[in-house]
Amino acid sequence: MPLRNSLAFILALLGILGLAACSRQAPAPTVVISENPSFLERLAASELRRYIYLRTGDVSEVVRRDSLSGVKSPFLIVSQSGRLLIKDWERGGKMGKIPAMKFPKLNPEDFWLRTVKEGSRNNLVIIGGDGAGILYGTYAFLEKLGIRFYLEGDVLPEERISFTVPELDEVGRPLFPMRGIQPFHDFPEGPDWWNLDNYKAILGQLPKLGMNFFGLHTYPEKAPNAEPTVWIGLSGDHDAVGKVSFSYPSSYQNSLRGNWGYEPKKTGDFHFGAAGLFDRDDFGNDVMEGMVPEPKTTENSNEVFNRAASVFRDAFTFARSLGIKISVGTETPLTVPDLVKKRLQAMGRNPNDPAAVKDLYKGMFERITKAYPIDYYWFWTFEGWTWSDASASEIEGVASDLSRALEAAEELNPPFRLATCGWVLGPPSRRTLFDEILPKSVIVSTINREVGKAPVDPAFSRIEGRSRWAIPWLEDDPSLTSPQLWVGRMRRDAADALRYGCDGLLGIHWRTRILSANTLALARAAWNQKPWNTLATNLGDEPGPITGQFAAFPGKPIAGTSEAAIYQDVRDRVFAYFIPVPNGCYNVTLKFCEGQIDKKAGRVFDILIQGKKVLEKLDIFERAGRFKALDLSFNDIAVTDGRLAIDFADRIHYPVIAGIVIKGKDFSKKINCGGPAVLDYEADWPETPRHLASLDFYEDWCANQFGQASAKEIAALFSRIDGRHSVPVNWINGPGGVAPDPRPWNEVSKDYGFVDEMAAFKAKISGKGYMERFDYWLKNFEYMREIARFNCLWAEFNLAWEKAKAQKNEKARVKLASETALEIRKQMVVSVKQIFALLLETVSNTGEMGTIANWEQHLLPGALEKPGEELKKILGTELPADARMSQIYDGPLRIIVPAVRTTLEAGEPLRLKVMILSQKQPEQAVLCWREMGKGNYQEAPLERVDRGVYRVSLAASDKDLEYYLKVRADGQEVYYPATALELNQTVVRIKK
Repeated sequence: MPLRNSLAFILALLGILGLAACSRQAPAPTVVISENPSFLERLAASELRRYIYLRTGDVSEVVRRDSLSGVKSPFLIVSQSGRLLIKDWERGGKMGKIPAMKFPKLNPEDFWLRTVKEGSRNNLVIIGGDGAGILYGTYAFLEKLGIRFYLEGDVLPEERISFTVPELDEVGRPLFPMRGIQPFHDFPEGPDWWNLDNYKAILGQLPKLGMNFFGLHTYPEKAPNAEPTVWIGLSGDHDAVGKVSFSYPSSYQNSLRGNWGYEPKKTGDFHFGAAGLFDRDDFGNDVMEGMVPEPKTTENSNEVFNRAASVFRDAFTFARSLGIKISVGTETPLTVPDLVKKRLQAMGRNPNDPAAVKDLYKGMFERITKAYPIDYYWFWTFEGWTWSDASASEIEGVASDLSRALEAAEELNPPFRLATCGWVLGPPSRRTLFDEILPKSVIVSTINREVGKAPVDPAFSRIEGRSRWAIPWLEDDPSLTSPQLWVGRMRRDAADALRYGCDGLLGIHWRTRILSANTLALARAAWNQKPWNTLATNLGDEPGPITGQFAAFPGKPIAGTSEAAIYQDVRDRVFAYFIPVPNGCYNVTLKFCEGQIDKKAGRVFDILIQGKKVLEKLDIFERAGRFKALDLSFNDIAVTDGRLAIDFADRIHYPVIAGIVIKGKDFSKKINCGGPAVLDYEADWPETPRHLASLDFYEDWCANQFGQASAKEIAALFSRIDGRHSVPVNWINGPGGVAPDPRPWNEVSKDYGFVDEMAAFKAKISGKGYMERFDYWLKNFEYMREIARFNCLWAEFNLAWEKAKAQKNEKARVKLASETALEIRKQMVVSVKQIFALLLETVSNTGEMGTIANWEQHLLPGALEKPGEELKKILGTELPADARMSQIYDGPLRIIVPAVRTTLEAGEPLRLKVMILSQKQPEQAVLCWREMGKGNYQEAPLERVDRGVYRVSLAASDKDLEYYLKVRADGQEVYYPATALELNQTVVRIKK
């Protein structure tokens, strides 16, 4: 039955049935699906029922019908491709003439929301081009009711409403066929600490965000350690279900593993009560339990890989049921683990032989096929190519490795496609290499360079005929212990990805809740950019440069020119210039000046004019040195389309240019690149903004997070600091490091004036959920400010410490250390206690537990623990109590559920891991639950595992549930979620 006719029948039927309008608003709409609904139709219906209940307090009925006869208004029809009620139409059209109407063509993942009136009431039809489209349409409709979906969970308004359907005739079509996230393994802030419930909780949120992709990277052995996401080995070393019988040590980050700047540390030694979040000293991913920091025997090595595969099998099967594509992969060329090398050598084979590499890929592909479902296997380029050139042998090594993998895939024909990814699109000398050497069926992708500070690589625009996935950074790891607001950057990257022709838009990240705004901004930008995208649709449609920031060297004498003003400012990080000129033949002079790089091979790039490479490996410093003019002229450049195209292809660092001179028979144009009009040169076009406008986004986001009372004012604050706020941490021997700041605090504190601005809005916030979320952000801002203050204190301590150590007389040294360094240390301890208090008041998931581990294993050892030992030696006595960090928790009573599932599969029990932060052991800790919207609550006691960690489990049932947690301790009674009793946590059952 054609889709157009099917839907026309539905709409005709609605009008012809003529059901009498009720005199009052119906308590809840009926959700109608077909007699034989698909899995995603049933899930969409369950989600409508759940969220309508949460918004209205009334429970809808879900009915299966091939006719609307007897269904009272209001009702919501959920239909895949408009197939609902086709049977009635096929019976002869007894309902009368079907009116003509315009029906949009729906592709897979598209949806249509259409309001149909019946008397005074509105009914709704949700049509999907496929099952995923129905799901996306359902969540898009629920957003009309004020609900917002984030990676960390859902946020609903606390005010209950009477259900009404707004006037809708809306088609949703994604701008990018592939949309999703790429959580990065290596730090405890990310998926290294995710268990199965964490994976399913996050995967369950992706369709709500309109996302359909989830990818994981795998670090190889010695870089710094092998990870068990992807096993490397031969075909005979796994069984029919992918269980391996030979492997090598692998691990995810854990509290007893020391790399990436983290030192091994028992969680029981964590400070200020943070130990209560962990149920064991050797904490890490559940697949590592009993084998931390890494397995020591072959049997244990096998067990880690097999446990990981079991988690991925369950999680990825769940993901695919929701229409989510999965990718895993390793770095290229393949790093063969030492034990695998020895095994090959024992078999008389050379591990470097291409035939051996191909057999390893065959073994890997076979094992993945048996162990867990994926849709793509991607190969990650070498991270060093981000900042250094690639030798011919390195490029050949990668090309050969990919060829062996392609041969293995061709022989096996696995149920997944191949892709490239990594830190760069291709090697520095040939960013488009993979496009040149790989079949068009292979996808190419890359994360943005410079940990996201660089925009989407414009080289994507040079690739055609294959899928291209851009991967902006939702956060960077140098700032991993701090909030990072990048909504405008997400929009800019999404806009660039669209005009470069990318068909995938993914976000790399570690944490979740603190990225709430960033992730939502990227997710929305994958569907609609019309309200805010001011960029040209196609690259080069507008005249001027593509990318570029200004850099200036005012007052620097420039040698070798009489036009010094042209070379004292440059456009850096420039990809191209498209300059309108009359058709004709031109001489083009490009003017360069190196004012930043002070060594050879620090900046190297190629030049193309009109698509033809005219110079390779230009190194300005090598040719001219610093602050010296370098002019390069190219003659007889033909222009036939009214546009001169000058392209720069980066190799090392980024291209830079100071000026352009174009001369023809009757035409002359001079541009002062990176600067204003000067001499007879025109001013350059403006700098390329790294961010696009974000105020409209934040107005909606703040209203949802904090309520309407101060939403506009808070949004203005967030928009103002978006991409511009100070970050008090950086990569210092690992992610999110702290360092002494020699500036006075009264100067540094000015960078954090927005914190007090935020605090001033608190008096206007009402509602328990709104207040909880407001406090989360306010306390995170206060945490940033306190880190900055700690850095200043550290610098003061170091200054006092050096002065004390310089004293040759021991008594004078001890006296000065005691009177100065020790007193400053006491202030540092107070500061770090405040930092931990703020962390413990905001921790809500494993990523935020990972931030605490970062402080304990990475930051505190260098900032407080080791200096404390040195100070103790000089003083010759134990430090006083107020100069030592306590392990006692003296904060407020809190309940933390690190993995919040909103869907459970049939036969799956509800299992909750719960952390309780309290000064004394709770007197009561219970789960209160009932069937969603029905009956009295039952109680199930929480079982203590160890310290402040508890668990509770409810047997599997076929009912949708609602629940809350209640804990009584320290003379208080607190609930989870914050809105408990009025608005509880819900979970729906999904049956395949």
